[in-house]
Amino acid sequence: MISEFPPGTTAKANHFPRRNRIISGLCQGLLVVEAAKQSGSLITARMALEQNREVFAIPGSIHNPLARGCNALIREGAKLVETTQDILEELNQYYQQDEKLLPLTTQSTLDLEQQTLLNRVMFSPTSIDHLVENTGESVEAISSMLLILELQGYLEATAGGCYVRIK
Repeated sequence: MISEFPPGTTAKANHFPRRNRIISGLCQGLLVVEAAKQSGSLITARMALEQNREVFAIPGSIHNPLARGCNALIREGAKLVETTQDILEELNQYYQQDEKLLPLTTQSTLDLEQQTLLNRVMFSPTSIDHLVENTGESVEAISSMLLILELQGYLEATAGGCYVRIK
């Protein structure tokens, strides 16, 4: 969940633009699939443009009121999307740059806690509950370490909140 509001805050219509500003800031590109003329998706698309993000839209029939927002975005310069390839070609530049920035290292950068946790994750699905129970660590600490291990390519998340060791 992404929000500036504390847990338990009641959802209100005026909260969505603030949340969507965060969401658009986290992405390289924003795809609007369907939007009416007065859609909240259009607010998010404008925020993405202000944050120098790519905005993509899928065109729709001129007779469909739920396509008017996407058609307007395309008219205003959003990239028209007909296939996933359209998006991949446009965003490819970001991923090529990222590859060049990655440090080349073969040494493990895991600290002792991460290495200990990695040793407890099996090559078959292992639940977070199992790891919490066997390590005595909090769910938050385990989740944080699992994310780091996943980003470094040691683990893969599976359905049901489990993780599988892949190396």
